[in-house]
Amino acid sequence: MQQPNHVQPPLYESRLFLAKQAIDQGRILSNRGAAETYHVNRMTLKRRRDGIHSRRDCTPNSRKLTDPEESVIIRRILDLDLRGFPPRLRDVEDMANKLLADRAGGKVGKKWPTNF
Repeated sequence: MQQPNHVQPPLYESRLFLAKQAIDQGRILSNRGAAETYHVNRMTLKRRRDGIHSRRDCTPNSRKLTDPEESVIIRRILDLDLRGFPPRLRDVEDMANKLLADRAGGKVGKKWPTNF
């Protein structure tokens, strides 16, 4: 079964890295030559050389909480669960909103607790 076009094989990023490295070291002089040699998309290689990361490796702009803040919420949920008081979705939303209020203000979206 063939993969959809938007799914990259696992070694694709490795080939992109090798192509970029070959250009940077002067072994290959052009994006086109490196793309053909390493079987990668020429424009993807150009974007990587320009410092643009893949969407998969970037943090979404819509993300409200940082990794440490999410870890705090997870630890709190697990602590409450161990004590026999598993929080409701509304409680999790309140935790997130309190963390956001301390840092920057704003609130999480109404579906955030469900997606978390």
